[in-house]
Amino acid sequence: MVVERVAELAESPETAEKSVVFSQWTAMLNLIEPQLKRNNIRFARLDGTMSRMQRTANLAKFKNDPGVRVLLVSLKAGGVGLNLAYATHVFVMDAFWNPSVEHQAIDRVHRLGQTKPVSVTRYFVRDSIEEKILKLQQRKGKIVDISLMDKERAQNPDSLLRLDDLSMLFG
Repeated sequence: MVVERVAELAESPETAEKSVVFSQWTAMLNLIEPQLKRNNIRFARLDGTMSRMQRTANLAKFKNDPGVRVLLVSLKAGGVGLNLAYATHVFVMDAFWNPSVEHQAIDRVHRLGQTKPVSVTRYFVRDSIEEKILKLQQRKGKIVDISLMDKERAQNPDSLLRLDDLSMLFG
């Protein structure tokens, strides 16, 4: 699970790498938080329930305190307007219907000033709606690919998405 991976990264004194854990559910963050505490991993948190002052303080703590290795972020609270380029690992705990929302969140770590490679790990539950959402995200990506194709390739019926692609989620 994510806590084991974060613990490995936190124990690495030579790298001092920081991680950002995104979830669209604050309940998921609430499950991860006590695990971090149990493993003596210092962290900060950013979610929609916090005041602007609390968010600012927690972001500063994550950025400036080398002992704080993890930032727990709700996807909506951390999707836009943040620069988290001082982190090098991103963990996405659940699939979001719209892949661009996830990409925006991940892009917070790929900001101007990022000088290191960034790893992104996505978690999802096998044989669940999350797995279907992941497949839907891949199909949505094909729409972008198709829109950039030349006319001849775009007319190939195997390239097109169909209404039954959406029914796959609920079938």
